[in-house]
Amino acid sequence: MNENSILLKMQDISKSFPGVLANDHVTIECEKGHVLGLLGENGAGKTTLMNILYGLYQPDQGKIFVDGKQVVINSPSEAINHGIGMVHQHFKLVDTLSVIENVILGIPTNKAVLDFGPAKKKLEKLCKEYELFVDPEEIVWRLPVGKQQWVEILKALYRDCKVLVLDEPTAVLTPSESDQLCRAIRKITEQGRSVVFISHKLREVIEITDKVTVIRDGKVIGTVNTKEATQSILAEMMVGRPVTIERKARPTVKEHSAVLVMKNVNAFDDRGVQALKDFNLTVHAGEIVGVAGVDGNGQRELSECITGLRKPSSGSITIQDKQVTNVIADPSFVGFIPEDRQKTGLVLDFTVAENLLIKDYKEKPYVKNGFLQYSEMKKHAEHMIKKYNIKSPSGDIKVKTLSGGNQQKVVIARELDAQPVLDVASHPTRGLDLGAVSNVHDILLNERNRGAAVLFISAELQEVMALSDRIVVLYSGQIMGELNGETADQFTIGQMMLGQTTEAKK
Repeated sequence: MNENSILLKMQDISKSFPGVLANDHVTIECEKGHVLGLLGENGAGKTTLMNILYGLYQPDQGKIFVDGKQVVINSPSEAINHGIGMVHQHFKLVDTLSVIENVILGIPTNKAVLDFGPAKKKLEKLCKEYELFVDPEEIVWRLPVGKQQWVEILKALYRDCKVLVLDEPTAVLTPSESDQLCRAIRKITEQGRSVVFISHKLREVIEITDKVTVIRDGKVIGTVNTKEATQSILAEMMVGRPVTIERKARPTVKEHSAVLVMKNVNAFDDRGVQALKDFNLTVHAGEIVGVAGVDGNGQRELSECITGLRKPSSGSITIQDKQVTNVIADPSFVGFIPEDRQKTGLVLDFTVAENLLIKDYKEKPYVKNGFLQYSEMKKHAEHMIKKYNIKSPSGDIKVKTLSGGNQQKVVIARELDAQPVLDVASHPTRGLDLGAVSNVHDILLNERNRGAAVLFISAELQEVMALSDRIVVLYSGQIMGELNGETADQFTIGQMMLGQTTEAKK
């Protein structure tokens, strides 16, 4: 490799937190016009390394070189000045501001009054150049999550970044949006910029990247040319053992009584747009019903209506023949894994132990005479950390310090350990690594096998088809069709996701 061709080099980087060595003498290099894949299990140290590059953390040791020059990066503003842009897994946008306001936020100006005209023209030019189209005037919270990611990418490109870091960029994207992102990445690299692409999806890592660096337990295991790699090779490098990527066959399901029954449910989203239209659904004990569909077609409203977080405008919802319409779900009856763990599933400034007991902190033995029993909380946290393989040194650290995948494990442990009669799992594997995805799949299958009713919402068609006994396809708030999980095919589901009716294979 020609040293002059290296745009980014992080050399001998180490970073530790209390009880955790996140990065252990890590070195990575990315050439101009190339995409470097950064692969590793949850908690391997990938995001920590990139947060160091972006100035959010300071390394304990090591050097950073950008375009051959050593740089010191103490803050995101310094990173931006050195040509580093980063799109975080959890976006850093201000929801109440418009797209254009978010894009120019933080850019120094000498003017007393901002002139949005030139900024809009520049943004519209970038939208056209990279085919990432968003309305500059739209308020961010009204945008679908995929469009919000476009805003983050455009924000970095607006600042003329040399290196763009994408942390789990496709975790929130539909297949068509992922293809759109790939086209944008190709255009970015054609201009001589570099992209660091963090992902758990082996197929897209192989499709998008030029080289892949694998990190395990904070150390670099190796760097390979993508052309010479296979999914099996990368998976084994990630976890340290051979991994079977295919799912095992589902056991036969017996018909059981109805647990969840929704009749003629209508509901509106936060913008006042109807999200569910005369919606009917039944989920039985001992089955997994998969909900497939492009994000933004009523999935969020569906899960929130069932759990009582959103009030339907009409219709009825029963769980085990008990009317629960407009009622917050009984935590002993319903386990809820929300689509956004950080906004809805966790209190980030609480400890792991506190988050694990949010639903049960008033119960014995965790409370006595009105006082929390921290020794019992600690015992419970240690048990759950071990049982669900949560990578955390103890239950006393704040949950926000865990990797995204381990945060998800905390949610799953809390919601499913009590063995509820109904599990509502909304995108439960989003942002998880290969091993963690397999673990979540096994947990849901075990829930089904013990007799729970499982509603499984996912934009990942492969896992919907792999796990579901029945599949319903959601489009514009309505069920376009129902298919048998054993005989469903991707083409038929895809047609329904686009709103086209076809004869269902039941």
